[in-house]
Amino acid sequence: MLVLKTLVIVVQLLSALGVIGLVLLQHGKGADMGAAFGSGASGSLFGASGSANFLSRTTAVLATLFFVSTLALTYLGSYHAKPSAGVLGATAPAPVAASPVVAPVAASPVAASPVAASPVAASPAAAATHPGNDVPK
Repeated sequence: MLVLKTLVIVVQLLSALGVIGLVLLQHGKGADMGAAFGSGASGSLFGASGSANFLSRTTAVLATLFFVSTLALTYLGSYHAKPSAGVLGATAPAPVAASPVVAPVAASPVAASPVAASPVAASPAAAATHPGNDVPK
């Protein structure tokens, strides 16, 4: 996936630079288009109006390639791989630790047996059932 994304980025960069270069080569409608490739309009590489058609078509092709690569990068950037279902076809649920917290034994003879702490303070699942516990004060 990383190789494909890198390839699309390179194509987008080259097409953007090509569009910039071709737009800078083109002249306005009143200018002599043959001057971009030579001194005379009829003596140019593509003929009297051939350079205008060539530059316009190449610019359009590179602009289309730029837009397609932009859409491909958007799709590749928003793609998230789904976790595998495993061999049995179902994802395993996350383990839940629900062991009670035991308070330490005090040295006095009155508290000779261990006392379990309150289950509300012990488990985060129980704390989430009481509204307002997660709001900072």
